Amino acid sequence: MRLRTLVVESEGFCPQAAVLLRRIGDLVLADLGRSDLLQAVGESNILWVRLRHRIDAEVLVAAPALRIIVTATTGLNHIDVDEARRRGIRVVSLRGEGDLLRDVRATAEHTLAVLLALLRRIPAAVTHVRGGGWNRDLFRGHEVFGKTVGVVGYGRLGRLVARSLAGLGARVLVADPHVEAEAIEPEMQLLSLDDVLRQGDIITVHVAYSPATHDLFGDRAFSLMKEGSWFVNTSRGELVNEAALLAALRSGRIAGAALDVIADEHSGELPNRPLIQYARDHDTLLVTPHIGGCTVESMAKTELFMAERLVEVVSQGVPCEVS
Repeated sequence: MRLRTLVVESEGFCPQAAVLLRRIGDLVLADLGRSDLLQAVGESNILWVRLRHRIDAEVLVAAPALRIIVTATTGLNHIDVDEARRRGIRVVSLRGEGDLLRDVRATAEHTLAVLLALLRRIPAAVTHVRGGGWNRDLFRGHEVFGKTVGVVGYGRLGRLVARSLAGLGARVLVADPHVEAEAIEPEMQLLSLDDVLRQGDIITVHVAYSPATHDLFGDRAFSLMKEGSWFVNTSRGELVNEAALLAALRSGRIAGAALDVIADEHSGELPNRPLIQYARDHDTLLVTPHIGGCTVESMAKTELFMAERLVEVVSQGVPCEVS
């Protein structure tokens, strides 16, 4: 039996990865919306996804022949993992692939990019020039140098961001209940989350999403943050309570926020969400469409790795489990 692999977001898909996938069967490279996905997945044995689609029970019901879902991501909240397991479908991801991920730095770089764009008011300044303006005094920004930055989550990405910010002259505080003080860089300090929020001029979030971290940043967290501080989230939108963030922005409790993620990104009502509407009218809120890991280099590297991993899984015939 030849396996059929369906790649549902194939724009820019790594050519070397495609070569490997054709070795294990038929390969369909497509660019599908939701309705087309539900039709096309029916005869597929392997489904390869990025982040456009929510792979939920409806998709799995429409895919009776499906045996493996591949996603070149560490987060899995776009896939109903429990339903996949119940149906005997294996989910293969980048979770736990530390050796590879240490060299995948795109999201860390994007964190710095949106932070600097927020502090220096770059998007508004660019819009000003495009409109014929040239008044630098309208866009006096702030520097990272000398600021106290709270890095919440000191895993792979948190560590990379912390080192970069320290290199820019920031005082770096770290909050992570899973890390010992000895694991922190000598020039940094490990504190409780509450203390980091109270002291940080800038808070940047690098926490894995789970039910335990849902709405980690709600009314209480924002009330603890320094008045006039800045907030950055490039992890997962579900870590932040949207209403609490908007209240903090509107009240001036925080000076601004930069987000690469928001909760329920697959919602068809995204343009009407209060958070997006606020961003249209206020340059104190910058939102990018989950592009942290979306670079030519990182996507080629991770897709080739995942193709090699998939070939290994197929050759071994490993039973269902999340990896």
